[in-house]
Amino acid sequence: MTPNPYVTLHSGVTRNNWAARKLAWLAPLLLLPIPATADDVAAELVAAAIDRTHQEVVYDGAYRSMPYPGGDVPANIGVCTDVVIRAYRTLGVDLQQLVHEDMRQAFDDYPSKRIWGLTRPDSNIDHRRVPNLQAFFTRHGQSLTPGDNAAKYQPGDLVTWMLPGNLPHIGIVTDTTADDGETPLIVHNIGRGPKLENILFRYPITGHYRYAPRHGVSTSNTTRDPVLPSDEY
Repeated sequence: MTPNPYVTLHSGVTRNNWAARKLAWLAPLLLLPIPATADDVAAELVAAAIDRTHQEVVYDGAYRSMPYPGGDVPANIGVCTDVVIRAYRTLGVDLQQLVHEDMRQAFDDYPSKRIWGLTRPDSNIDHRRVPNLQAFFTRHGQSLTPGDNAAKYQPGDLVTWMLPGNLPHIGIVTDTTADDGETPLIVHNIGRGPKLENILFRYPITGHYRYAPRHGVSTSNTTRDPVLPSDEY
């Protein structure tokens, strides 16, 4: 026997009315964006990093004041950390704000006092210093054990090195490999602007990190701390 589509389910509600109400309730949910996976974020980060290699950037590590949040040095200058900062910002992730807010909460977990003698955060420079990014990625991402197995370095991972002269350096692992078909190429800026190069094992590795936050991390305005002059990285 075929059910009557207009049969009353309960007071004043027919089967057709009930189905229509259910669809009306579900419709907004169908329009919600599908949450990005860690692989999605990594792929977008790699694409953003590769795009940096098409930009003309002069290496310039001078201390500069900048707006907060969302601040940046002029687009035509930058250092290794700016490659990472600008790539993440393409994903809606503001490392300037995230690092600054985290340092306000846990300043002693960062090396600013030990290395630079600072006593409080400085939103102009903190996120542009490799040791601070290492501390942030350790606290809020994954800190992986560095090694010489190329397969362990996945697209979107972040690697830090110590260059001659005790100069810290950072770059982004890509999905492109060197001629050996195994070693991933790195987007970094070591002094000649952002480049895609085979440098993963060229210098001593000091850190291996994975940081894939959700898209669009809040960049709402907050009170800016006073500028603390500094002329060194």
